[in-house]
Amino acid sequence: MSKSSSAELLDRSAVPVADTWDLSSLYVSDEAWEKEFKRYEKKIKDYAKFKGKLKTGPNAIAGLLELDRELDLLGENLGTYAFLKTSQDQADSASQRMKGRYTHAATRAGELASYIRPELLAIPEKTMAKFLKSPRLAEWKLVLERVLRYRPHTLSDREENLLAMTGQMSAASGDIFRQLNDADLKWGKLPNEKGVEIELGHSSFSVFLHSPSAEVRKNAFHAYYEQFEAHKNTIAAALNASNQRDVFYAKARGFKSAREQALFADNVPAKVYDNLIGTVRKHLPAVHRYYALRKRAMKLKEIHHYDTYVPIQTDIQKHTSWDDAVKLVVDALAPLGDDYCRTLHAGMTSERWCDRFPNRGKQSGAFSSGGFTCKPYILMNYQPDVLDHVFTLAHEAGHSMHTHYSARHQPYQYYNYTIFVAEVASTFNEQLLARHLLDRANTKRERAYLINNLIDDIRGTVVRQTMFAEFEKVSHTIVESGEPLTVETLRREYRKLLDAYFGPDFAIDEQLELECLRIPHFYRAFYVYKYATGLSAAVALSQRVLSGGAKELKAYLGFLSGGCSKWPIDLLKDAGVDMSKPAPIEATMKKFGELVDELDDLL
Repeated sequence: MSKSSSAELLDRSAVPVADTWDLSSLYVSDEAWEKEFKRYEKKIKDYAKFKGKLKTGPNAIAGLLELDRELDLLGENLGTYAFLKTSQDQADSASQRMKGRYTHAATRAGELASYIRPELLAIPEKTMAKFLKSPRLAEWKLVLERVLRYRPHTLSDREENLLAMTGQMSAASGDIFRQLNDADLKWGKLPNEKGVEIELGHSSFSVFLHSPSAEVRKNAFHAYYEQFEAHKNTIAAALNASNQRDVFYAKARGFKSAREQALFADNVPAKVYDNLIGTVRKHLPAVHRYYALRKRAMKLKEIHHYDTYVPIQTDIQKHTSWDDAVKLVVDALAPLGDDYCRTLHAGMTSERWCDRFPNRGKQSGAFSSGGFTCKPYILMNYQPDVLDHVFTLAHEAGHSMHTHYSARHQPYQYYNYTIFVAEVASTFNEQLLARHLLDRANTKRERAYLINNLIDDIRGTVVRQTMFAEFEKVSHTIVESGEPLTVETLRREYRKLLDAYFGPDFAIDEQLELECLRIPHFYRAFYVYKYATGLSAAVALSQRVLSGGAKELKAYLGFLSGGCSKWPIDLLKDAGVDMSKPAPIEATMKKFGELVDELDDLL
């Protein structure tokens, strides 16, 4: 096991190279980044060459879009490198400066390009229809059609320029939260169930919650939330500012709500969001029944939130090294074919896509972040004693392979898939990993352990994320009504959701009301519902691939290769699942209830 995964967090400079990602597919050094950054700063001025000329015809439009593609790709590489360097060590001032300079330049590029949409939309519809028939615009037809959808929500040239100038300022609320959450909050050390002192942080908090000792879980929970209690007013102000920003942009662009604006980009009907909440709420009795089962099986007098992450049968938990986790994931994904598995295995080993273990200052959680010309990188904070982290690796690998296939099969302007479909590719992998582990289960107890994990996967990805999605809907509605999100308001509204989703027999600690202050996704609103819809689609597609043949596999790999060449709902229809209807959510929650019944029988 790498020293990077030990109880004492290492400084970034002490992390073994083999445990870090290789960013050379972006830039071989910071100096190389600096050279390209200067070229980017100079090149963005070329936007001015096309200003006022788009109405002249297809050649001017195509020339502009080709320039925009060149700058966007350059900006993608510059931004990704700066983001990854900052993520690996949030306290590194040089990386923070790099990221800040890129953000400033990208904002400037947005200002210089802000005329594009208004000019395109100023072209009469009949004239634009003729332009779109030109072979010169053939590769850009879908791009232009998507721009033209925004005709009712596009402002004048000057107004668009003003909005573009707010880009860096509008990111402040999220930046403040991340700096506080990832760099400034400190918890000290706590003993685990073996009496070993471990530094409490975002990644190790998960380890504590998976402890077989109820006392360890309780102590970690209360110690962790003490910091959020101490900073609740600051974080509440940041979250309020984030919501206010969303509402401002929605009003400025003529949308009825911030949610409508967020869904418009993917052409997702509001009923998809509302059907998700309604269907999950309908099945909450099964969720409450699961908590009662967990309480009974764990012999608890009361069940608290900190009791819901540890496996019910803790004695089956196994240590899984990084290499073993890679093998498990690749073996589980064998139904996706040799090319998929061979590419992924190389990426997670010799090609160093992954930054594996926690270190001081590293961003919490996990993510996949790649690009058109670079490796699809994966940030992990891998803990070998937490089975969930094996599933997290499979999840992020799904994102990265989605990027890999889309970049190979689509031109740049259509490779970057939307988040709505991204969560399908990631949770699909988790479904195959769960199936693989169940097939290998040798005993009734081991099967119960894995069923428990499957239940918790649906609970965490569908039920929990739906609760978050409902909170986002409620919090934005409050701001849209003219009320600020104070600490008291946030606690009150979040408590209502906790009571509904956890049920009347669940012991909810007051500190849990502050959970809404620590969720990074809330600074990118109306994102989390896609986790829930994504898993529901993944359940259907994984069953289709596993029970099907070459045709079904080809359809799924075609979906992975589709990028954003179609609307997400249509890409999924081509793969074999219709997310415009509530049936996939209904089927997933029905499966949840069946799994609870099976676990009850096994225990």
